[in-house]
Amino acid sequence: MGSFPDIRTQLGDYADQFVGFLDTTFESLFDLIFFIASRTISGISDFLIWMPWWFFILIVILLGWYFKSILSGGLYGLFIFIIGTFGLWEDMMVTISLIISAVLICLIIGLPVGIWMAFSKGFSNVMRPLLDAMQTMPSFVYLIPAIFFFGLGNVSAIFATLIYAVPPVIRLTELAIRGVDKEVVESAESFGSSKWQTLRKIQLPQALPTIMAGVNQTTMMALAMVVIASMVGASGLGEQVLVSINRIDIALGFEAGISIVFLAVIIDRITNGVADKFQKHRGVN
Repeated sequence: MGSFPDIRTQLGDYADQFVGFLDTTFESLFDLIFFIASRTISGISDFLIWMPWWFFILIVILLGWYFKSILSGGLYGLFIFIIGTFGLWEDMMVTISLIISAVLICLIIGLPVGIWMAFSKGFSNVMRPLLDAMQTMPSFVYLIPAIFFFGLGNVSAIFATLIYAVPPVIRLTELAIRGVDKEVVESAESFGSSKWQTLRKIQLPQALPTIMAGVNQTTMMALAMVVIASMVGASGLGEQVLVSINRIDIALGFEAGISIVFLAVIIDRITNGVADKFQKHRGVN
């Protein structure tokens, strides 16, 4: 069988030079991002670890009760208690702090970008292929620039998680804004409302349930990166899974893995409950 001609393109070299240019030109910016991100993650994790275990479980039970049912709240509290009995309490808190930090950054970036895409067809056409690439590219590829810019640790994990998890909230924000009844928007504009007033008082409230669905998807995708992010030095439950793989420790692997599943169930149900509450409130109004 014939082989493909040995012709090597320079595209990879150009990508390498571009990343090197970014690192050299924006070194101070990356240092600032590293400082802010590391302090944020440390602050959230330290606060969660400082919080009494029973108080945190009580908060989870109350959230489950308010957004789902009292039975769900009790079950979520039991899940958290079981994770504590595994001896993974601090690892769970670090994982939660990573998820919170990643989701906050995703919302800060994703919501404005989604709104901009909803109002600009040209910008939307440019962003969609980029979002497709971000969602289809293998997750491990994100770890390379993360390590290059920020070294090993939790900040690199946040950077890699951001690339993977931000597309859903952008896409669903755009979809939600575009899906608002045009007659309602035209009525608001006919009464003299500016675009900002129409967005704030009409479009965002109408679009909120769909946006919350995007927040739910982004949160779940951030949680899905926990184990992969441990490969760049991220601590937490993902690190314990990685340790169990290296040691072939079935007991630790099961406990850390089921803990991640418990967290996924709790986060998914509560965020879905938040979306349902918004949907019901919208229906009442």
